[in-house]
Amino acid sequence: MGWYGGLHSLLASTSAKALAERWFGLAGRRFYRLFFNIIVSLTLLPVAALVGFLPDGRIYSIPFPWVLLTLVLQALAGLGLLLGVYQTGGMQFLGLAQLIAPVKEETPARFVSHGLYGYVRHPLYTLGLVIIWLAPGMNWNVLGFNLGITLYILVGIQFEERKLLVEFGQLYADYRRRVPMLLPGIRRFKGG
Repeated sequence: MGWYGGLHSLLASTSAKALAERWFGLAGRRFYRLFFNIIVSLTLLPVAALVGFLPDGRIYSIPFPWVLLTLVLQALAGLGLLLGVYQTGGMQFLGLAQLIAPVKEETPARFVSHGLYGYVRHPLYTLGLVIIWLAPGMNWNVLGFNLGITLYILVGIQFEERKLLVEFGQLYADYRRRVPMLLPGIRRFKGG
């Protein structure tokens, strides 16, 4: 999981994007987000496969009818993920908008603070955590995977916050003071 997190963070950095543009010019800018999504998805597959294939032991199973509640909450979180991607621009998020309507100059990123982003700054992470932690059954491999993903999100979000402060400046600093990081209504830590 550490290797995956390190690769993901490296590829998400502005330095990696700048290097791609320096090496490949306009094509580096146009294809970078799509390349990033493909690499991140493909490198997560072996990690997920290990969870399924390694020997394991069950920790718990949520009994009926409570399992229905967890499945409904997971489904709602999945719909929320789709809504969050839509709010930020789904085609842009996937890297397809850059291919369909490429621009010659760097277009500024769109700052989104409405909808789900009005409740938490990182709703995609929040909803992803809801999905993994509301699994109807838990075994040791899934627990390890969930802990790894959670740790990665908590560490990676710090890098993302710094990048967003640089990108959006005072606008993001003000938003950061108003809106909690991951949990609606909770502002325990400075910037959180």
